[in-house]
Amino acid sequence: MTFPPTQSQTATTEPLKRQFKMHDAFTLAFVYISPIVALYAVFGLIVQAAGPAGWWVFPIGLCLQLLIALSLGVMVSRWPLQGGSYQWARRLLGDNLGWITGWFYIWTLIFVFASNGYAIASFLPAALGIDPFTPLTQIMIALVIICLATGLNLLGPGTLKLLGKLSLGAEIIGSIGLATVLLIWHRKHDLDILFTTAGAGSDNYVLGGLLVALGFVGFGLAGFESVCCMAEEIDQPEKNIPKAIIGALVAIGVVVSYSALALILATPDFGAIVSGVIVDPAASTVQAAFGDNIAQAFFILVIIGFAASMMMAQTSVSRVIWAFSRDKILPGSEFLSKLSKKHGTPDRAVTVVGVLAMLVTLLAFSERVYATLISSATAAFFITMGFAVIGLLYRLVIKQWRSGAFSLGSATLPVVFGASCWVVFEIANSAWPREVAGQSWYVSWAVFIGVSLIGICGVIVWLSIRNNLRNSHALSEGVDQLLTDEIRT
Repeated sequence: MTFPPTQSQTATTEPLKRQFKMHDAFTLAFVYISPIVALYAVFGLIVQAAGPAGWWVFPIGLCLQLLIALSLGVMVSRWPLQGGSYQWARRLLGDNLGWITGWFYIWTLIFVFASNGYAIASFLPAALGIDPFTPLTQIMIALVIICLATGLNLLGPGTLKLLGKLSLGAEIIGSIGLATVLLIWHRKHDLDILFTTAGAGSDNYVLGGLLVALGFVGFGLAGFESVCCMAEEIDQPEKNIPKAIIGALVAIGVVVSYSALALILATPDFGAIVSGVIVDPAASTVQAAFGDNIAQAFFILVIIGFAASMMMAQTSVSRVIWAFSRDKILPGSEFLSKLSKKHGTPDRAVTVVGVLAMLVTLLAFSERVYATLISSATAAFFITMGFAVIGLLYRLVIKQWRSGAFSLGSATLPVVFGASCWVVFEIANSAWPREVAGQSWYVSWAVFIGVSLIGICGVIVWLSIRNNLRNSHALSEGVDQLLTDEIRT
């Protein structure tokens, strides 16, 4: 099934093909978050902030993220369009705020794509059992990894599906298997350790430790929404995508909570983690329990998880760029809106994402600049979700909302209200300028700096396309009508 183009579209864009089924959508949403990536990326930060009691933020964070997933399910069911949050915010809050939402989301995913490539390069020495790379070598290898990921994405949807399934199997077996062995044969603590802090959080545990940890887990469990960006390529998206994103989030949350529990109960020395002596507690615990050989295998699983997440991030952001280009609201829209004749996918947008990610990676020559941009990805993700979710809340309050195939009924308003509060909390929590001993002032303000840079660049681009933004409104309404007709058919 293809998505029928409007008359104004046919001159510049080809129709998209429905190339992904329900199970494909679930797999892609699952591997973007990735249980290993979700855990590895935040486990050390959570333990340093809140100690062993930080484990509780995993199930709590899952429940709170589920509020967002349910809210997004309601929106994608009404508007299953390519571009995700850009499309929803545009229809809920207007063209300008919709454009801003999409702009922040584009750069959030580009930063995620680039940072995953850089992370994989840092894991390779541990996986290969060799000395760590020099900064220059790590950057060069990260650039090669970005090129390889881009090349694989250009091979078409079949490659993405296959790699997604392989990653799904490897990660579930690796995560659950490793955690089970740790729980049965390598436990160092009883469950009561989960009610202690091991000295983390200083004098104000709740404000100084638990809330910080909760902010980290929110970012670790982000990404389930990425498959919404591909809505027009998924069969019956108004029904299948809500199931896929909610199911993937719940599955990831359960696996991550289980794995985190196993790691915490098997950790030999929390004091060394809280004090910063051990900077990689997940790998350190695995190595202490299994030895170097299994630790190398663990890093191979980590690389698989980051690689799958990396490819899905590139796929998703290329679809947002294509959606912008279809509406002619991005510089180079004529070029970027073209689809591959072989696969029917936006290969030009995929290539542009690869080039932009390489430029971002080159900023790693200055660790401060690179860290500032990557730190802003946390807040930028919740900013984009915030525009959409709060826009939905506004429409519900003024009673101007009509549900699609997926509806929460009378629970819609309280769920969306809870999601809005959680989003606002996460934005404030990630951006809060906490002072850290020995760090410069701009480290504490990294999120503000990064978000401001994205915003300033966005204003410059917006000024160049704002006339097109007004003119493209009729096109968007035409796409809505055709989508409604297709769903009814």
